[in-house]
Amino acid sequence: MEEAEVYYADVLLPLHLPGTYTYRVPREMVDEVQAGVRVVVQFGQKRMYSALVRRLHTEAPRWRAKYVLGVLDERPVVTERQMLFWEWMASYYMCYPGDVMAVALPAGMKLASESALSIHPDFDGDLSRLTKYELQVVGLLTDHGTMRVDDISHALGIQKIMPLVRTMIERQVVVMDEELRERFVPRKSTYVRLAEAYSTEEAQRRLFDELEAKKRTKQVELLMKFMTMSGFGKELVAKRELPQGSALQTLVKNGVLLTEEREESRLEHYDSDSLVPASSIKLNDGQMAAYEGIRTDKAHSVSLLHGVTSSGKTEVYIKLIDEQVRAGRQVLFLLPEIALTAQIINRLRRYFGDKVGVYHSRFSASQRVEVWRRTALKDGPGRYQVLLGARSAVFLPFSDLGLVIVDEEHDPSYKQQDPAPRYHARDAAVYLARLWGARTVLGSATPSIESYHNAMDGKYGLQTMATRYGGFSLPQVEVVDMKQAQRQGEVHGHFSDTLLRAIRDALAARQQVILYQNRRGFSLRLECDDCHHVPQCVHCDVSLVYHKATNSLRCHYCGYSIPVPPECPACHSTRLRMVGIGTERVEEDLQIMFPEARVARMDLDSTLQKNQYIELLNDFAERRIDILVGTQMVTKGLDFEHVSVVGIVNADNIINYPNFRSFERAYQQMTQVSGRAGRHGDAGRVIIQTYNPSHQILQKVQDGDYEGLYRDQDNERRVFRYPPYYRLVEITLKHRDSDVLNAAADWLAAQLRGAFGARVMGPEYPLVSRVRALYLKVVAVRFERSEAIGDAKKLMMQMADDLAKQDGWARVAVHFDVDPY
Repeated sequence: MEEAEVYYADVLLPLHLPGTYTYRVPREMVDEVQAGVRVVVQFGQKRMYSALVRRLHTEAPRWRAKYVLGVLDERPVVTERQMLFWEWMASYYMCYPGDVMAVALPAGMKLASESALSIHPDFDGDLSRLTKYELQVVGLLTDHGTMRVDDISHALGIQKIMPLVRTMIERQVVVMDEELRERFVPRKSTYVRLAEAYSTEEAQRRLFDELEAKKRTKQVELLMKFMTMSGFGKELVAKRELPQGSALQTLVKNGVLLTEEREESRLEHYDSDSLVPASSIKLNDGQMAAYEGIRTDKAHSVSLLHGVTSSGKTEVYIKLIDEQVRAGRQVLFLLPEIALTAQIINRLRRYFGDKVGVYHSRFSASQRVEVWRRTALKDGPGRYQVLLGARSAVFLPFSDLGLVIVDEEHDPSYKQQDPAPRYHARDAAVYLARLWGARTVLGSATPSIESYHNAMDGKYGLQTMATRYGGFSLPQVEVVDMKQAQRQGEVHGHFSDTLLRAIRDALAARQQVILYQNRRGFSLRLECDDCHHVPQCVHCDVSLVYHKATNSLRCHYCGYSIPVPPECPACHSTRLRMVGIGTERVEEDLQIMFPEARVARMDLDSTLQKNQYIELLNDFAERRIDILVGTQMVTKGLDFEHVSVVGIVNADNIINYPNFRSFERAYQQMTQVSGRAGRHGDAGRVIIQTYNPSHQILQKVQDGDYEGLYRDQDNERRVFRYPPYYRLVEITLKHRDSDVLNAAADWLAAQLRGAFGARVMGPEYPLVSRVRALYLKVVAVRFERSEAIGDAKKLMMQMADDLAKQDGWARVAVHFDVDPY
């Protein structure tokens, strides 16, 4: 008898581990295991994980392989193209495929075993030797059989329960097992339908006559309500919508009504009855030229749409989307901020209804899984064709991607900082589109220097929209010299008379105001007037920021906070003063100066709760807020009809930042926030307050001179060997001991110099040299753009692995960041 072939599966685990791991597939599971499905495997001594099958084969490994324990999916949840995309991302951004998997898959699809307790089979039942808490644990396990450690901790109200658990395990009272839990549970609801026996009008009449004869008044009332809601038994009715009680239970028991469970969506439903056809959008000459230029450009798969603020880029996007939707293909629409999806989603759903899906981190784990599944559908009802989201949306399982749109492509929010992969969603989206043979459109009023350079070099197509939609003029930009204003007594608090008059005039005309301040909190630091001591974070090398709402000093890096001290901790002086201003201070000062105005704040602190940012934007759009104060959130693509004044409280904070991109970012931020003014009528006013009014960037913002900015920055980057002429790889080393870190960083820098010579810069401490109790040092390596650096990346990663093998350096963390900033 011929022996059956033995199959093995190479699986990917969502862990910081190189490559795949091989497991043996039990014979009974061979037909179920295929590339892209999730399987349950044991990794290590006890832990179990859901892993992704990368390859099924018959090549036996050199070691004895563990068995696959179970198959979680009937069909693949990750496609071959997604796997290729993940592998490219791991290679390009210098991390492991498991790092990519951990970020790409929704949390609801990642399973890991959790410690669970049960009564030890050899426990003799002697309760007299147990302590009070041990008795309670045994009682819980007697009632429930098996319980997770976290659930027991919660039930007993004991936070640190592991010492108690360890003692009970050692005494063989309980035993610990590993339990795998499925995080995604479909939402189900009970529905009620009429039994087949009562489907005819005659049968229904007899039923009512019988119930009335028996004086079953409540049953008659409930049945009448059901008949009305169900169209006399033709449709199902949700059980929750009917009166609950004995009448319903009796009708179900007697077989008049039948119940059944159905899976329900957790996602918002959009009424598609009132859709507007995209053909109703009439493009102006500038929009039409850009639209036709993009769709007919055969030489470039990527187009840069450079349109001034309020030039009507969204209408062009909608026209391009409509082509793909009518062809049955899918569209990825990326936005830099979750807050922006609130406005654009309503515009897109006007034209595409329930074909539009939204995917971002504010969704629950179960909602994200549902969006994932509806994106993967190849056809049929419920399939999403237009996917709108922040950077993580690039990981969705598209079935037929035809177009990728990256709006506000210049925005730094597209860059993932931590954890790995430290990818840039714009660049990743361009590669993803290439895998599908799809077109990419990058849109911005202030393109990144890299994207504009690619357009000037002929790598990207370029379409320009130089005028605002509707013929409205761009806002008038005024620069206020704060030094001169102070000398003339024209500054009140942190506001010049020019800005205050503009706000007053706008409020009098029933218009709205946006003020931009790029620091949150009340003041930037608390300082002693006598010894100039500034309270610092104990975990990070930064000063604590004062937050008046909580009357605390808080670290914006790790979250550490302390109450405001009554005296200086260094010299005990009570002469403490607040230095610098944040959005909280601006908000409070405005409430004092304009008591009749409704002032609100939009920053990370004020939008922590789910949907809080949506409520804030809705209130501003419906004019329940007169003045909106915010950080960078207010600079990005928001469209409000009645904003006539925009104020930048402190332009110098934006410009004077030690980074090679500081001038580029300053121009982008100031131009973008300026573009919120005068979008639907009279020209708006933009007031920029500064102590350096002659700065070149301010002049370019006033003149709207992006081309001038590009020429200056492009030339400077070429001379000083920065992107787009050079690629940067930044290597960050972290350790709790600064001496260990310094030695490791010096060793790695020496190794790198031996291989790459003068391309290596550092090691240096970054601007903030300690974060979350870890010291940081940075080594940067730059390569000419024309160089193929795949082998160089592998060598650098090998050097990092070699560093970990040196004595005493195993715990030095090494992170790679390709194309930082």
